[in-house]
Amino acid sequence: MAFELIRASDSYLSFARDLTRQAMLPYYQAFGLRWIEEAFDQAWGWREQWLVMDGETVLGFCSLSEDRQALFIRELHLVPEQRNRGVGTWALQALAAMAAQRKLGLLRLMVFKINPARQLYLRQGFVEMGEDDCFVRMQRAVA
Repeated sequence: MAFELIRASDSYLSFARDLTRQAMLPYYQAFGLRWIEEAFDQAWGWREQWLVMDGETVLGFCSLSEDRQALFIRELHLVPEQRNRGVGTWALQALAAMAAQRKLGLLRLMVFKINPARQLYLRQGFVEMGEDDCFVRMQRAVA
C-alpha cells in the first residue's frame, strides 16, 4: 500500500461532510450537541482539505488550519473499512512531517473524551493539554 495525501477539491465536500457526520454524530448526541451541516460547509471554505489515498482509492480525509506555532488537525476521518488498519497512524505521521516541513513545531487537535481515537493519539506521542465537558485538547512536538 502506498498511502498519500492529496489536496481535496470542492467536489469532495459532500463526501467529507457525510463521513464526518457518520463518525461524529454519536459523540454529538452523547454530549447533547447539535450537528450543523452549514457550519461544516463554512469551515470547508477556510481550512485546508486533504484526501487520504491509496492509489485511486479514497480512504478518508483531513481538514487542517495553522497558526505561527502549530498545524491543527480539525478533522481526520477514515471510511469505516479502513479503520484499525494503520491508515490513521500513517496519516498522523504524514501530518507531523507536513508540520515540520512548514517549520511548525507542534501538531494539535481536539478529540471527544469518549472517542477511542484518543488512544491512538496518545500512542502517537500526543499529550493531553486540557479538557472541557466534551473535548480533550492534545498536542505533540514535531521534529
